[in-house]
Amino acid sequence: MPIPVLELSDGNRIPQLGLGVWQVTGGETVPVVAAALDAGYRHIDTAAAYGNERGVGRAIRESGIPRGELFVTTKLDTSDMGRTRAALEESLDALGLDYVDLYLIHWPVPRHRRRFDAWKAMVQARAEGLVRSIGVSNFTEKYLRELLDLSGTVPVVNQIEYHPGYQQRELQAFAMQHGIATEAYSPLGMGSGPRDVAIGRIAGKHGVTAAQVILRWHVQQGRIAIPKTVTPSRIVENLAVTGFELGPEDLAIIDALNTGRYLGWDPEHV
Repeated sequence: MPIPVLELSDGNRIPQLGLGVWQVTGGETVPVVAAALDAGYRHIDTAAAYGNERGVGRAIRESGIPRGELFVTTKLDTSDMGRTRAALEESLDALGLDYVDLYLIHWPVPRHRRRFDAWKAMVQARAEGLVRSIGVSNFTEKYLRELLDLSGTVPVVNQIEYHPGYQQRELQAFAMQHGIATEAYSPLGMGSGPRDVAIGRIAGKHGVTAAQVILRWHVQQGRIAIPKTVTPSRIVENLAVTGFELGPEDLAIIDALNTGRYLGWDPEHV
């Protein structure tokens, strides 16, 4: 099944659906990523902080899929913001790759300003071909404005918590105005979204699962979504969101579920 793609502001293209591997560690990593690649995923999202880059890289190599068909994201750990180039090279070594498709600053870290030095190093790494695209994660509008004002280089992606219960619509609108794509982590609300009765009704109407409804909602509203699961059947299920369309009334029902409560961490305190 074709995976929808978005064209980023730098001209590169990113699959709108990918596999997130946060908390996928140890012996789980290779079989989980292998199952995703076998199911048709071509976008894998990891991070130095997850401790599973080596397993992700092994699964990629063993898949036999040409490198050019894959989109691999990793992230700069907060502890490495003063040594960005070295940290990137360590991630590339762990992944066994010559480049990553997207490299993100994992958190803005308000208590210091190393994010600006890190960003400059990432711009240089992109110029040298070690990364194809650069972006940020967990940046609020304040930190996006700050980066735009001081660097002049626009991040192509802001990866943030986004799900029916926590919809950062104003942040997505601001990002869109500046050519920044919004990528949703925890897109299913850590399992809370699919349990919602209203979403269940929409799923029944379309003959799909509640998780598929939520992921379709993300896709239709222009976001990239990286659901995380280690269950083979759900890996397949989460990819099958292209055979139906949510109507305006469906989208409005899901939009109305926003509580404004995040499930993860406040960027102001990380």
